[in-house]
Amino acid sequence: MKAQWCRSVAMDLGVYQLRHFSISFLSSLLGTENASVRLDSSSSGASVVAIDNKIEQAMDLVKSHLMYAVREEVEVLKEQIKELIEKNSQLEQENNLLKTLASPEQLAQFQAQLQTGSPPATSQPQGTTQPPAQPASQGSGPSA
Repeated sequence: MKAQWCRSVAMDLGVYQLRHFSISFLSSLLGTENASVRLDSSSSGASVVAIDNKIEQAMDLVKSHLMYAVREEVEVLKEQIKELIEKNSQLEQENNLLKTLASPEQLAQFQAQLQTGSPPATSQPQGTTQPPAQPASQGSGPSA
C-alpha cells in the first residue's frame, strides 16, 4: 500500500515538473510572462487544454520557421543546379569541339594517359596548342 502511495506521489510530482518545464519553455518561446501561464491545481483539466494549445502554437511556429528555411534552401539549390547544368552543357560542347579538332595521334595519347592514370603532358608538339585554341574560342562565341 505504501509503495503504491509513493508511486502516486512520484507520478504527480513528475507530471507537475513536466508541466512546469513545459510552461517555462513555452513561455520563453512565445515571449509571454510565466505568471500568466501558471497552473492552478483546482482547474487541471482546463490548464491541460491550455498547455496543449500553447504546445500546438509553439509547434506551428517552429514548423513555419523550418518550412521557410527549407524553401529558401530549395531555391538556392535549384539555382545551383541550373548553373551546373548550363556549365555542364558548355563543357560538353567544348569537349566535342576539341575532339573534332584533335588529331588521331593526340586522341590516342590522351586515351593512353587516361588508362595509365598519368597526368597530361604539359609540353605538346609544336603547332598543336594554337590551332585548337582559336577555333574553340570561335565555336564558343555563337553558343553563348
